[in-house]
Amino acid sequence: MRFDHRTLAQRVRFGTGGATAAVAAEVADRGARAVMLVAGPGEAEIAAQVAEGIELAVDWGEVTPHVPAGLAERARVAARGAGVDLVVSVGGGSTTGLAKAIALTEHIPIVAVPTTYAGSEATNVWGITTDSRKTTGVDDAVLPACVVYDAELTLSLPIDLTVASGLNALAHCVDSMWAPNSDPIDRALAEEGIRTTASALLELVGDGSDLAARERMLFGAYVSAVAFASAGSGLHHKICHVLGGAYDLPHAATHTVVLPHVLAFNAPAAPEAETRIARALGATGAVSGLRALYERLPVAGSLAELGYDLAAVPESVELVLPLVPAGNPRAVDRDALTRILTAAWSGDHI
Repeated sequence: MRFDHRTLAQRVRFGTGGATAAVAAEVADRGARAVMLVAGPGEAEIAAQVAEGIELAVDWGEVTPHVPAGLAERARVAARGAGVDLVVSVGGGSTTGLAKAIALTEHIPIVAVPTTYAGSEATNVWGITTDSRKTTGVDDAVLPACVVYDAELTLSLPIDLTVASGLNALAHCVDSMWAPNSDPIDRALAEEGIRTTASALLELVGDGSDLAARERMLFGAYVSAVAFASAGSGLHHKICHVLGGAYDLPHAATHTVVLPHVLAFNAPAAPEAETRIARALGATGAVSGLRALYERLPVAGSLAELGYDLAAVPESVELVLPLVPAGNPRAVDRDALTRILTAAWSGDHI
């Protein structure tokens, strides 16, 4: 066994009902004097609660999916003008993404308070969209210095979004099995992430108010993101980033729809990953196990349901092809991408 694994430095404050106190303690520990709160309109009430114990220099409420470049620049200007020395983000992946866009150029530390299971808070990956093209990169400057997890903050997340967000976390695990930098540590974490998120999601579908299940879901999302941050972005994420940026598709739902098709394409050529995924799902096969899980969850069945047009497939193929990661278990060409995207559009098995 030989590998080179890097663990990212980050503090995690985990505790239900403790977000307000945890954020205040983190601000005090850091001696921050000019705090910028980033939270979209949908999280405004929760963000106000979380920020009760701190003084704000900037209260930023404009948040848009896929982080448009113009929005990122406006937020940076506001942070710069107020002399901000700490960003507190409260929300899902779009909110964390905007905080990362600020940190990318301004080098301001982030305290991330997730309200979904996106996992962006535990990675050093950033993404910004310019002219309908999403660019992603890796930079330690965007890794939140601290993550505050509080399951109570996820209670208002509707069950359909809970499921989509949770399956986004599960997608981090699947991609971590064969991404460019995947190693035995990543694969072990990813297997645990799949096991935890799958079981927690099934419990939450039965009772969305189950705080213990939401705690496990947050834990699973974190473990998944840690694996993904180390392993890197695999084929699944490259496809989804293109679709989200180019066609403004909903992030988590797009991951949910595309994942079974990428898994069906790669699994036959990745026996270790196939075994781990199947074992984590309590199934005899990875593909059949994931399909069985989806049958028990309220999920979108196709990209067509999300507004993606079949006529866009050729363009999408050309956008994804240069981004295909080296070392994918199977060779990926235009024909393969066409089959994956067409199957995802229709919802038919690949």
